[in-house]
Amino acid sequence: MATLAAVQLEDLPVVVKFILHSVSASDASEVVSNLHKKLELEQCVLPPVLQASQSRIKSKSAAGSTSTATPGSSQDSVMLILDCIKSAVRFQKTISEAWLKAIEAVDEVKNHKVLDLLLLFILHCTNANQSRRGAERVLKLKVRTGLIQEALLQKTFRDYSQVMRGYFPSILALAQSLLRSPDPCVVPFGGHMYRHSFTEFDSYCQQEVVGSLVTHVCSGVGGEVDVALELLCSLVMEKPSEMALYCVFVKGILDYMDNLTPQQIRRLFHLLSRLAFGQQQQGSHIQDDMHIVICKQLSSTVPKYKRIGIIGAVMIVGSMGASMPKGKQSQSGSLSQETLRQVTALLELVKSSSESSPEAAALYYDELANLIWSSALDPQVQEMIGMSVLDDFQDDFVVDLGPDIKGSFPLPACAMYNLEEESQGCIAINLLPLLAEETQNKADQQSQIGKQQKRVSPLCLSPFFRLLRLCEEKRHQGDLEEIGALLGCPLILTNMDVVDKVESLSKAEREFLCSLLFHTINWFREVVNGFCKQKETDIKMKVMTRLQNITFLQTLLERALAGSPGYIPPVSNFDGETTDGIASDGTGKKRKAPGKSAPEGVSQPEEATEADETQQEQLEKDKEKEIRPGVSLTAYRPFFRELDMEVLSVLQCGLLSRSLLDSELNTKVREEVLLGPTELVFLLDDMLHKVEFSLTAAPAKRAPFLKVRADKTVGFSHLQQRSIKDIASYCVQLLPSLCTHLENCHNHFQTLLSENNGVVDGPSTDVEEHRIMSSGYQLLLQILNTTFSWSGFSQPGQWMLLKKALGVLAGRLKEGGPELTIEQLVKDSFEYLLNFRSTMPSLSTALSLSQLLSTLSEKGGKPGAYREQTASLARRFLSQSWVTGSGERERGSKFNEALHTLLSIYLEHVDDVLKAVEEIAGEGITELINASKDESSASWPTLNRQTFLVFYKVLMAELEKAARRIPAGKMSDSSEAQSEKLLTWNLAVRDFHILVNLVKVFDSRPVLNVSLKFGRLFLESFLKLGMPLLDYSFKRHKEDVQSLLKTFQLSTRQLHHMCGHSKIHQDTSLTNHVPAVKKSLELFVYRVKAMLMLNNCQEAFWMGNLKNRNLKGEEILSQRSQGSDDDDEEEEGNRGLSPPREQSDDEGQESDSEETTKNTRMDDSSEDSD
Repeated sequence: MATLAAVQLEDLPVVVKFILHSVSASDASEVVSNLHKKLELEQCVLPPVLQASQSRIKSKSAAGSTSTATPGSSQDSVMLILDCIKSAVRFQKTISEAWLKAIEAVDEVKNHKVLDLLLLFILHCTNANQSRRGAERVLKLKVRTGLIQEALLQKTFRDYSQVMRGYFPSILALAQSLLRSPDPCVVPFGGHMYRHSFTEFDSYCQQEVVGSLVTHVCSGVGGEVDVALELLCSLVMEKPSEMALYCVFVKGILDYMDNLTPQQIRRLFHLLSRLAFGQQQQGSHIQDDMHIVICKQLSSTVPKYKRIGIIGAVMIVGSMGASMPKGKQSQSGSLSQETLRQVTALLELVKSSSESSPEAAALYYDELANLIWSSALDPQVQEMIGMSVLDDFQDDFVVDLGPDIKGSFPLPACAMYNLEEESQGCIAINLLPLLAEETQNKADQQSQIGKQQKRVSPLCLSPFFRLLRLCEEKRHQGDLEEIGALLGCPLILTNMDVVDKVESLSKAEREFLCSLLFHTINWFREVVNGFCKQKETDIKMKVMTRLQNITFLQTLLERALAGSPGYIPPVSNFDGETTDGIASDGTGKKRKAPGKSAPEGVSQPEEATEADETQQEQLEKDKEKEIRPGVSLTAYRPFFRELDMEVLSVLQCGLLSRSLLDSELNTKVREEVLLGPTELVFLLDDMLHKVEFSLTAAPAKRAPFLKVRADKTVGFSHLQQRSIKDIASYCVQLLPSLCTHLENCHNHFQTLLSENNGVVDGPSTDVEEHRIMSSGYQLLLQILNTTFSWSGFSQPGQWMLLKKALGVLAGRLKEGGPELTIEQLVKDSFEYLLNFRSTMPSLSTALSLSQLLSTLSEKGGKPGAYREQTASLARRFLSQSWVTGSGERERGSKFNEALHTLLSIYLEHVDDVLKAVEEIAGEGITELINASKDESSASWPTLNRQTFLVFYKVLMAELEKAARRIPAGKMSDSSEAQSEKLLTWNLAVRDFHILVNLVKVFDSRPVLNVSLKFGRLFLESFLKLGMPLLDYSFKRHKEDVQSLLKTFQLSTRQLHHMCGHSKIHQDTSLTNHVPAVKKSLELFVYRVKAMLMLNNCQEAFWMGNLKNRNLKGEEILSQRSQGSDDDDEEEEGNRGLSPPREQSDDEGQESDSEETTKNTRMDDSSEDSD
């Protein structure tokens, strides 16, 4: 082994073969580890650049060093070496395990070699299942921890392509496994394996790679489909001529489009149209098939297939009409007349196919707008689209505003929300008359005339404006002066005072009003999208006013919806599945939305009340009745137009001002506008939804069979077309503004506290303002937490972005240079955020701060350094009395959820969990028991009778986790180590005893449920980890063992009483736990007996029977004992044969009786055994 480095390359395979075949099983691990360290394949094969410059020497004579070996012969030698290893691995299990251990032992990126990847492929290609699974496990582990990176994979493929080709089946299988993994960290590595396989290997392998990726796309698993489509798109971009050979395979995906989301359909048609209609047109042989598919989908009467046809046709237009680099064509980059004719014909086909359906027309406008935004179209195509858009929009939606609005409408019409100073001769958006006309058309849709005429629908208003705005941006390089009047022009609506008397309106009028409000809000949202990037102060102020209009109209809409149960809003996102689901559902129950409780609560108030009765607080229902006049718009989110990411730039606006000049050019009026709290909350809420959707990695899950699919991507179509990295960068760019708003919220509550002498609910507190500012405070912390939780920060390429983000937070505390390390930046950021702890307005905001600090502490590589501070902060929040702005104590299900999470954070970060559990259970709960009904614990103000269940559940769960973390006892442990472990178990058992005995005071069903569930888990942990310790420490620490079992006996007896209580009350939620608890109690009996026999004390053990008792200790009489003496019970126990149910009861009791007897005779027996 010592001379391995001196062996010539040609002889190396023989030497490796000799070593591996002559090694014994006992030495295998050590020998293979040494071989792994000394075998340097990198020195055997020259890099490709040097290989090309080497002369092709035919002679294979051994001339000395590896540098004179030809590339072919060196690759051959490496192949022979690997064949020797493969042979040894296949026939000797010990060698296989030794190689896995050797690779697993490498703990630094720089120490991993090409050999490691090749070995994993070898281990995977052997027939043994264990070796195959082991290789897969190790590869996933190494990729997840970042030890094996893409650079090493690239080097292996580049320098050893000939060697790797032999292991292609294993490479393909591993790539499939990684791509299907629910762990988002390993998925990209599987994609790199696919890409390198396609790039480096022959046509057979390329065909297999494409076939495998097509299989992934057709699987229907969201994450898997996205990655596979992205890979196919990148291969089409990098290797179009090679991919053109396999476009028939890709075309096969068209048969499986039912399972694809709109964004996935866009990607599919993008790559197919690039192949078929791109500039080189390598895949022109599928053009006819594509045209046939598109025409078939467009002519379909099923909305879903028509949507697919529209999306596909627009993507084809994007490929056919893409602008070409100058010099490629004779007309300096212009399209040929034939191509332009085809593009025009296709656009006309889509337009004519979608005219009869407003939803289809709106989708066509949206898709065309996306195409103009994301692609560089040929100037002729751009001009052709832009020419008609402006005229059509004016004809369809814009009218000149006269003194009177003529017509008969369900509600009186008037012009509203005009921002222009000159109202005479102004234009207006003709919304109410169009909506009235559409409502009338729906009523008369049986007539033939109505079907054949083109109808102008208000559904198309916002999509059409978006298309118009993007066309104008392209034509005038971002300047929107030509359509600037649309920002401030009024809309023909009705007087909004009608909302106050919504109950007096008919059902049709109420629904008409709701639809009008939805359309108005969506128009304003789209207008804000359009003008938010303009720099002029005048336009910025109008954008801010439109945001105020949106928030005001939303409050009106909440009230209007409360009076219109079962109402279904007009669709505003036209590419999602909600179009079908809502149109076909008239009850308003099955609305596919993230928070569906609100509309269900509106349409079914009785059901909502019944559901709430399961909560133990009656006051929650009272509170719900107070909120009833307004409906939460959370569930209606899919019915609003999506805000672009650029709108969030409004958050950067602090104080905007402008001067209006009079005729003498003197400053006459000075107007100032500030981003108000309501608008701030509106924008932050939208930003939170965006970052949660984009930056939160959800594991890929296979959809269950016959699942009704709720499309969670509705309302994020524009966001999905941006890369996640761009979204994260934009969030980091906004961080300074977010910190400014965070500090403003902090200062607001600090001022409020100082004005009210430290009391939150003082007389000067504005309840509504307090609620809005609290909401903004919490949203800011949640956005920061979601941003810093992004898994992409752990990737090497995003390290600088993380540093920049941390630098923003750290820079708010003190100025620091760019040379600061990540650890120092995390420390400063942690200190900065810790300053906000004194002004937390609610427990949920406090929880958000705790979670953010916990997230930040993990970024520095030393999370342990911040454990004490995190625990101390959580303890501070738990020891605080939380009240609302109106002075009421915080309560309700959301408060309980926040409390549960915060208490878990405290117990997870505290140094001694067992001591903390004893403090809360022993002191806090004791104070609660002695307090009056509505009072809280003095030392833990968040602990009261309403929150007891939350505390109890977390305490039991964390105690059980702590018990599992206690190391198992070993025979080799020293006396001190045994004493220490016994002391820990004594603390755990004492805590368990306190908690289990609390059911005597708090005997509600949920408490019993928690006690039975976690009682069994704790008992199982004790059997697995505690009993081996008692086996080995019984002789040395007799008193400690005896004390521990005495305490545990009381707990097991109480568990037995709970089982009896459950059976008497015949409560299925409790009795479900009983068999498992009884089994564990029985196992415990025999395990103690085994421990005594091991220590020669079996005579100290005998079995008896305990009577069944309820929670109060009263005896439970069975059917037989009710009619006979108490002696019958003893006889039944002594007979040894009894009905199965009775027997299980007796066995469950034996743990208690046995321990009682053993403890009375322990001293004598132990002395005898000694």
